[in-house]
Amino acid sequence: MTSTTHQGYATFADAQDLFGLGKEPGPKRIVVAMSGGVDSSVVAGLAAASGAEVIGITLQLYDYGAATGRKGACCAGDDIRDARMVADRLGIAHYVLDHETRFREDVVDRFADDYLAGRTPIPCIRCNMGPKFTDLLAMARELGADCLATGHYVRRIEGEAGPELHRACDPARDQSYFLFGTTEAQLAFLRFPLGGMPKPDVRRLAAELGLAVATKPDSQDICFVPDGDYARVIEKVRPEGAAPGEIVHATTGAVLGHHQGVMHFTVGQRRGLEIGGLPEPLYVTALDAPNRRVLVGPRAMLAVGRAILAETNRIGPTPPDAPITAKVRSLAKPVPVVLEGLLGEGGASAIRFLAPEYGVSPGQAAVLYAGERVIGGGWIARTEGWSA
Repeated sequence: MTSTTHQGYATFADAQDLFGLGKEPGPKRIVVAMSGGVDSSVVAGLAAASGAEVIGITLQLYDYGAATGRKGACCAGDDIRDARMVADRLGIAHYVLDHETRFREDVVDRFADDYLAGRTPIPCIRCNMGPKFTDLLAMARELGADCLATGHYVRRIEGEAGPELHRACDPARDQSYFLFGTTEAQLAFLRFPLGGMPKPDVRRLAAELGLAVATKPDSQDICFVPDGDYARVIEKVRPEGAAPGEIVHATTGAVLGHHQGVMHFTVGQRRGLEIGGLPEPLYVTALDAPNRRVLVGPRAMLAVGRAILAETNRIGPTPPDAPITAKVRSLAKPVPVVLEGLLGEGGASAIRFLAPEYGVSPGQAAVLYAGERVIGGGWIARTEGWSA
């Protein structure tokens, strides 16, 4: 492998430093979570360049045959083949573990149930909290690894109180929103070598390694819904989700139209309501799933002032005086909030927005930051409207 400089970012020459295993003598073993994409493939290459023994593991998360040839997926079909090809190129061991049943129960079924309950699910977070970090981490420990490395774009930084989780250097690639559920014990064992690199450098490193995935497109949307048709997946898992119902004005109670299942709607949605001829645009303001009603109203009704959180997690100490920001969508900019209660202590927690926040829905994750550091977060259980 050659050593080159890419705008001051990591190269093969300093690969050892990326995994934080120290330079003391003795063999090292790194397990790499390999999805078949360019990011995890480069992590495997960097791990091999560090001089450690490297083992690649790919989780098969859904039917191999059905997924073969699908674009925008991961951990199935052609992606498993690509991961194996990369491992062969690097000369490292590679194993495929069948986690289809666990993934279906913990992620796909829950995704469908959340939609039918009127929530907006984030299955990628559930996958990280379940099959990826819990199961893969356990397997890595069983294999006697010194760490588990992944291709996520986040940074793990040693702080005074232990490892901290920080946003990636490249805001456009940052994936910290999806990792708020990472526990402190998991973070101590995890490594994220790509957090300080821009994507073009990652692809350049892949090309230097001679990996065929160097130009492979990034995965899109949710891996098990590569065509974006959520409703089709939900109806297959929960056929009752297609039960029709009414579209009702949230303030007047007037029936404005009908729908073919609450699974087609999320809070904040405007398009697809098919209730034209009204004096002002209407948005989905709430979903009354038990009664199969979609409630709509003016945009002002979407303004949220407070969100109550459940299943919270804390990563490191919460700064007593530092300003805290929150993201309620992965692509949103963090906004100022006040944290009410404690994270990860089993008690009630909430965040209060300092300005109206729009399109906040139960089921979404609220991820909290102190500067660039992720201090934790939780799942939004319910919201309260904005009051000046």
